[in-house]
Amino acid sequence: MACFFRRTIAAKLGRTLQQSEDAFIPALSAVPVFKKQQTADFKLSISTLRIRGILPSSGDIQLQTEGLASRLEQDSVVEDISAGRGMINFKVNRKLLVQKMLEPFGKDEDEKFALNSELFNTLKRGTTLVEYRYVSVCISSFSTCNVFTCGLPSVRMNEFLCCSSPNIAKKFHAGHLRSTIIGNFIANLKQCLGYDVIRMNYLGDWGMQFGLLGAGFSKFGCQEKLKQNPLQHLFEVYVQVNKEAEHNEDMMQAARDFFRQLEQHESEAVSLWQQFREITVDEYQHVYKRLGVHFDIYSGESFHHHQAQEVVQQLHSRGLLKTSEKGTGVVDLSSTGDMSSVCTVLRSDGTTLYITRDLAAAIDRKEKYHFDEMIYVTDKSQANHFHQLFHILLAMGHSWADRCEHVPFGLVLGMNTRRGEVVFLEDVLDEARARMLHNMNQSKTTKEMDNPEDTAEKVGISALIVQDFRGALQSDYKFDWDRMLQAQGDTGVFLQYTHARLRSLIRRNEGVEAVIFDPSLLLEQTSITILQHLLRYDEVLYQSAQDLQPKHLVNFLLKLCHLIASAHRELPVKGSSQDVAQARLRLFSGACSVLANGMRILGITPVDKM
Repeated sequence: MACFFRRTIAAKLGRTLQQSEDAFIPALSAVPVFKKQQTADFKLSISTLRIRGILPSSGDIQLQTEGLASRLEQDSVVEDISAGRGMINFKVNRKLLVQKMLEPFGKDEDEKFALNSELFNTLKRGTTLVEYRYVSVCISSFSTCNVFTCGLPSVRMNEFLCCSSPNIAKKFHAGHLRSTIIGNFIANLKQCLGYDVIRMNYLGDWGMQFGLLGAGFSKFGCQEKLKQNPLQHLFEVYVQVNKEAEHNEDMMQAARDFFRQLEQHESEAVSLWQQFREITVDEYQHVYKRLGVHFDIYSGESFHHHQAQEVVQQLHSRGLLKTSEKGTGVVDLSSTGDMSSVCTVLRSDGTTLYITRDLAAAIDRKEKYHFDEMIYVTDKSQANHFHQLFHILLAMGHSWADRCEHVPFGLVLGMNTRRGEVVFLEDVLDEARARMLHNMNQSKTTKEMDNPEDTAEKVGISALIVQDFRGALQSDYKFDWDRMLQAQGDTGVFLQYTHARLRSLIRRNEGVEAVIFDPSLLLEQTSITILQHLLRYDEVLYQSAQDLQPKHLVNFLLKLCHLIASAHRELPVKGSSQDVAQARLRLFSGACSVLANGMRILGITPVDKM
C-alpha cells in the first residue's frame, strides 16, 4: 500500500542525501489523479526540503530540483524519476503497485487499510473527550426565521461542545443536525486513528432558560397535555413564556425566583426539573438512534452547579474575581488590567452563569477522565465564549486548557420542510426518508429489498450529511432538498448508490474471487487510476485529523465513486475469463471496502441494496 512506496522512496532519498528517511516522509505526497490522465504516483516538494533545512535555502530552486533528480536512480520499485517545477516526480512499477495496494483486501485487513501509515506516527494519540452540547439561539420570530444554527427562542445564548446535546424540555431543532453530525465525524475519525475517544452528551439542563420554563409551566402548563405529547407541550409552553417575558417583568422575576429555588435545591422545583429532564432524554435517545449516534456518558450543566461555586471561590482566592458596579462577579480579561474587557461569572444575586458551570465542567472532566485533548464544536458566533473560557482556565493555572479546541461551523440557510418553516429535526429526517423513498419507487433500477423504508432512511441521512460536509465547516450554506437527493451528482445518494452497486457485483460473483490474483491483469489505465487515488487515502485521513474538516474525506470518496463508475463500464467482470474476473473483483472489492470505511467515518451507514 501507500506506506510501502512512500517508505521506499524516502529510503532512496535518505541514502542519496545522507539523511534519515523519516525526514522525507512529510515532503512526499501522492499525486491527485484525473480521469484517463497518466500521472506520476508520488511527488517530492523541494520547497519543503529547503524549509526543513535538508537542502540549502538559497540558489535556484529549479536547478536544485533537476540536480537532485539526476542523482536518484531507478530500481525495481521506482521505474521513473523526473523533475517538474520545484517537484520531483516518482512513478512506481505498475505490477508492484497493483500487488501492494490490493494485498490487504485478501488478508481480511479491509478495515485497517492505510491506517498503519507512517504519516500517523506524528499524531499525539491519547484520550480525546468529544463533548456534545447544544446552542440556544435567540430568534425573534419563528414565522419569518429561515436561518438555523441550533436553536429555539431563549433569553440568552448557550454554547455547544462537539455535537448535539439540546437543552432539556426543548424539541430537537433542525439546527441540531449540523452540530450532531460534525461531532460524530470527529469522534469517528479520532477513534479509527487509534485515539481513545470518550463521547459525552452534555445537556443544557440548568440555567435561567429553565427558570423561564419552570415559571411558565406554572402559568401555561397542563399535566394532561404533558402526558399526551410531552415534549411538544413543553415546547409550546417555552415559546409562550418567552413571548410573555418580553414585555412582562413579573414573569422574568418569576423565572429568576424559580432558578434560585432550583439552585437552592427546593424540592418542588427539583421535582419539576427531574420530570422535564427524563422526558427530554427519552425523546433525544430516539432521534440519536435514527442518526446512528451513540454516547458513552450523559452529563449536563446540573452536574456542575455545586462545583461552579467552588470555581468562584478559586477565582476569588487567586485574586481573579472582581466586583462590577452592578454587583456582579467578573474576571478581568484585559491585557492591561484596566477592566476594559471582562467576563461575568456570577450574577448579583449570587447565582452562577453558563460560563461558570463550563469552567467547573472542564476542570471536572480533566480530573475524571485525564483527557489529552477536549474538542468543542459550536457555531462560529460562539468563538468569544470559548476564548474567554480558555483564557480563564489558563489564568487559574490549568495549562491543559491549551489542549482544548473550538471547531466553529457556519449557518444552514433555508432548511424548510413542506409543513412550514418551523423545523424540528425529526421532521427533517422524516421528510428526507419520504423523499428518498419516493425517488426509489420512481427509479427503474431500484432493487427489491426487505425494508425499503429503512434503506430510504439511511440514504436520506447520507444525503443530509454529505450536503453539510461538502464545504468548509465555518462556511454558511444553503439547504437544497432537490440537489441533495440527486443520484447522479456529488451527493450522499451517489455514494450509497456506488456502494450498493459494488456490493451487488460482489454478490453476483460469489465463488469467483480468489485469495491469489494475477496483478498483471489489472494494468489498464482505468485500474491504475483507481489505485493511484487510493494511494491518497492515508493523506486524506491525516489532513482531516489536522484540521478536523470532513470535506477532505467527502471529496476523496466522491472522486473514488466517479472512478468506479468508469471502471464499471470499462472493466466488466461478467463475460471475462476466470483469471481476469478474479483480478477485477479484487479491485472492485478493495474500492468497496475503502468506500464503506470512509462512509462510516463520516457517520454514514452503507447500504447493500437500493
